[in-house]
Amino acid sequence: MLNIWFAAGSHNWPDYALPLDEAFRAAGLDVRLSATPPADPATVDYIIYAPGGDVDDFAPLTRVKLVQSLWAGVERIVGNASLTQPLARMVDQGLSEGMVEWVTGHVLRHHLGMDRHIVNPTHIWDHSPPPLARDRHIGILGMGALGAASARALQGLNFRVTGWSRTEKRLEGLTCLHGAEGLDRILHQADMLVLLLPKTPETENILNARAFALMKRGMVILNPGRGALIDDAALLSALADGTVAHATLDVFRVEPLPADHPFWAHPRVTVTPHIAADTRAPSAARIVAENIARVERGEAPLHLVDRTRGY
Repeated sequence: MLNIWFAAGSHNWPDYALPLDEAFRAAGLDVRLSATPPADPATVDYIIYAPGGDVDDFAPLTRVKLVQSLWAGVERIVGNASLTQPLARMVDQGLSEGMVEWVTGHVLRHHLGMDRHIVNPTHIWDHSPPPLARDRHIGILGMGALGAASARALQGLNFRVTGWSRTEKRLEGLTCLHGAEGLDRILHQADMLVLLLPKTPETENILNARAFALMKRGMVILNPGRGALIDDAALLSALADGTVAHATLDVFRVEPLPADHPFWAHPRVTVTPHIAADTRAPSAARIVAENIARVERGEAPLHLVDRTRGY
């Protein structure tokens, strides 16, 4: 029997207890699953982890074969010096679908100019149509699973989509840029920019004053990736001078976003409460069970984190 510790927070346990039990049974795994910290850490075989859970020191967990995160982002654990066990991030179709829905919904909202029709207190009859999608250039920073899925969905709506990543990536039918030169090019070309990068030392403040200076006037920024990708002060300056027409933000450096933060009251900032790609327990539980079953069969777990890259 495998001892599995659900160290992902007591607030998450009611949502995950039954789906995990069902997923382990379906995978043919004989497990003892508990949300209670173990009396003897050396008896634990696997950890299910989320930030804000019940484990910070991994050193006593000497038998653990895998730490499976319930989050796609792992920046809050990857630098933990006591973590020497393999770490896997959550890559789940449910996460991809949720992100695609958020990204396409807000891209279409800004593309069609829906805000001015929904909130139109002066009853202005503005008959001017928006451009067609094929005339709108969408840049996506981050070509991982979520970025690639969002890019494909936007392509399906006939938008011109260009992706960017720090290192070279090739995706059939999609223009992908990389490196510093590629970043400057996409910043200059895009009408809307979607941020789906992980938070690493190399990506923090990737949208800074220099980056905003390269953008077209009237840009739209969508950030469902990580709050630290944007220099908040630089964004507020870009909004003030008209470089950025609107910013729709789902993630922030401090969450929940403090009540006195200027984003709340800004007329051209939309705040959504980190809902773009939340982990859904039933589908995530199946991923957890599949990865543990792989390890038990002697196979490599899926979606292992590269500690040197931070994701």
